[in-house]
Amino acid sequence: MRVEKKTSKTLDKIDRRILGILQEDGRIVMTDLAEKVGLSLTPCIERVRRMEREGIIMGYHARLNPKELGASLLVFVEISLKDMANGKFEEFRRAVLEVEQVQECHLVSGDFDYLVKARIREMSEYRQLLDVLLRLPGVVNSKSYVVMEEIKETLALSLNHTAGSSMMQP
Repeated sequence: MRVEKKTSKTLDKIDRRILGILQEDGRIVMTDLAEKVGLSLTPCIERVRRMEREGIIMGYHARLNPKELGASLLVFVEISLKDMANGKFEEFRRAVLEVEQVQECHLVSGDFDYLVKARIREMSEYRQLLDVLLRLPGVVNSKSYVVMEEIKETLALSLNHTAGSSMMQP
């Protein structure tokens, strides 16, 4: 028997429509948003503010074109740490937060410990980045992947799935 945890962050169909629209256009005027979801202005604003308070909406950001800003090289780096004990994970975490080119860093399961995503200008900068990563606390090994072509990159979350249903659509 599967028991699902109830939270105060239950979203109805209108909340999901609001979120979907805001993911596409975070600068939409509230009156336009309200009209698109079929609400009057005040209830729409209240829903948005509630989702902001609850941490569902974390912020509004400009999406920058890395190629236009000279950061066209995308790399992923697998990082393995030497010692899983003695606070090495925490030391690594603190240090990697300071590496400016690193956009994302994830602790993962498998044959390595962390997966790092970074954007840089060119291969010479990649080499410098790799030198920095290899000097972080506890790092003993790395394996890199330079992206040749970006097929899909989005920050949008799927809002269509429900518990127990498949997220994959044919």
